[in-house]
Amino acid sequence: MEHIALALENGARLSFEGRLFAEAVWEDEESGVLTHHKLYMTATNSQVYALFKERAGRRVVRAYRVTVKDGVCAVFDGRETMRMPVEALLDAVQVLCGRDPVLLGQVEEALLSISC
Repeated sequence: MEHIALALENGARLSFEGRLFAEAVWEDEESGVLTHHKLYMTATNSQVYALFKERAGRRVVRAYRVTVKDGVCAVFDGRETMRMPVEALLDAVQVLCGRDPVLLGQVEEALLSISC
């Protein structure tokens, strides 16, 4: 584990002890935007999802720490925390996934694997 500190576009700093779990990078040739996604696992068993976008020298960084405990999912953006019951979140995911059983299963599995 290492100390990671992300300076976010909302003016906050999201700091945590963790390790890089997965990442993806791609460039949209039409818009010229380079996008870099990183998923970190923290020492406290949360996940941090970081999104970096860069275009013409301008860099935007957003990150969200996701923690699930006692049936409640908390998402923190460095400033504010949004909490909702996991079941309500899964209902929202079902709507957003258009009830695609494969996609829905993957998202539910990923969400339910985040537990303290």
